[in-house]
Amino acid sequence: MNNTTPHSRDLRTGRASEPERIYLITCVTEQRRPVFADWRCGRLLVHVLMKEQQRAATLAYVVMPDHLHWLMQLKEDVMLDQVMRGVKGISGYRINKLLSRSGRFWQTGYHDRALRTTDNLVASARYVVANPLRAGLVAHIGDYPLWDAVWL
Repeated sequence: MNNTTPHSRDLRTGRASEPERIYLITCVTEQRRPVFADWRCGRLLVHVLMKEQQRAATLAYVVMPDHLHWLMQLKEDVMLDQVMRGVKGISGYRINKLLSRSGRFWQTGYHDRALRTTDNLVASARYVVANPLRAGLVAHIGDYPLWDAVWL
């Protein structure tokens, strides 16, 4: 087991995804490198998320310097691991190419939380997009460039 990402390979053990379910996803860059402090890298990741709209509808996201929070809903007949392999694989490849580097971009695994239909989605989206405020990166969310929510 890799000591820098303890238990990351176990994050999905025993879980099954459900098409049309809403998930709150968190994934972290390898060694928590603050790659997304470079706005170009963050925009590239956002572009990849938007390309996934055929498989997963983006409800809200925030790209932090070293990780992503993504509130999304799977489309019919789509599984979460398919979407995450695509997002992490494509974004990692493209960002590595942009930065003229190679090697693993994302930590292995990701954290997911399935939301029940009774969960307050707007409150979850607010929590997601308020991350830069809680982290002290900005004083006003409008000053942070790498977030969006469908409720705007």
